[in-house]
Amino acid sequence: MSEPVVEVYHHGRFRVAGGVLPDATTAYQTFGEPSKPCVVFPTCYGAKLALGSQSYLVGEGKALDPNKYFIVTFALFCNGESSSPSNTPPPYNGPYFPRITYEDNIRAQYAVLTQHLGVEKVYCVVGFSMGGQQAYHWATLYPDFVERFVAICSSARTSPHNKCFLEGPKAALKAGRDFHDGHYANPPQIAIRAFARAYCAWAYGQTWFRQHLYEMGGLYPTLDAFIREVWEGRYVTHWDANDMLALLDTWQQGDISSVRNGGDLASALGQIKAKALLLPCKTDLYFCPEDSANEASMLQNAQLAVIDSVWGHVAGGGANPADVAFITQKIEEFLA
Repeated sequence: MSEPVVEVYHHGRFRVAGGVLPDATTAYQTFGEPSKPCVVFPTCYGAKLALGSQSYLVGEGKALDPNKYFIVTFALFCNGESSSPSNTPPPYNGPYFPRITYEDNIRAQYAVLTQHLGVEKVYCVVGFSMGGQQAYHWATLYPDFVERFVAICSSARTSPHNKCFLEGPKAALKAGRDFHDGHYANPPQIAIRAFARAYCAWAYGQTWFRQHLYEMGGLYPTLDAFIREVWEGRYVTHWDANDMLALLDTWQQGDISSVRNGGDLASALGQIKAKALLLPCKTDLYFCPEDSANEASMLQNAQLAVIDSVWGHVAGGGANPADVAFITQKIEEFLA
């Protein structure tokens, strides 16, 4: 299946947590016919629609089949496709870009669905990592609009440990001698490569490294070759440093209870009407499975299925075919 063109919706002047965007844009793709039940599948950190980041779950015979559903994939603000520091003109360009929250993203996505695509009800929101946090926010912000959601390797609130681990790669990037506090004239490769090296170890379980799975069947002869090509190469080639920092801030501030429950997470979870499927990974170092178990106990109607994998966080993002098969099975059962 060929990837649909990435469309861009212009919101006009759009208020966000850190101020305003004079001409906010949301990038999106659609799959299938609008007459079918709508499934929303937003991006995570490091994902771009134009790179096919959502394709591991979208397509004929996959968990989100366009023959069954009308699928809308959304790019987060700050990912370089929707409004971001890298594509916004002065005075809000680069380090001057306003702070963005998940709530800002969901309000924008809701506008695209209702004002542009004519969607009256969302059958399900599916998301991995930051996408799963968006799924939680969808169910919180629009309880009568969303029937169910799937959160893969994610959480309703970014945990203190999660926030802490993100401080490492963030500090590495900001300390890069070519970053210049975000006022760089050329891509700050030193800063971005430092970020990638500080970030990559957290993406997998310790057993994954012990088993030398980074060799990918001989493709990468050393750990350094794997880090250089897969992690440094990915961010140096496809990402802007200010975008990376702004999106990371959205992640760190994630908390559904900040929307209307004054920080009371139990109350926020208890008020969610949508049916939930939580799919944490046993070895995830970002969003640990214990947090998902706690959240499931506070939701009105939740199913919990742990991905038994050594692939850690990326087990939920399409890195390992066996894990994708497990996720697909659970989603298909949940949507049936």
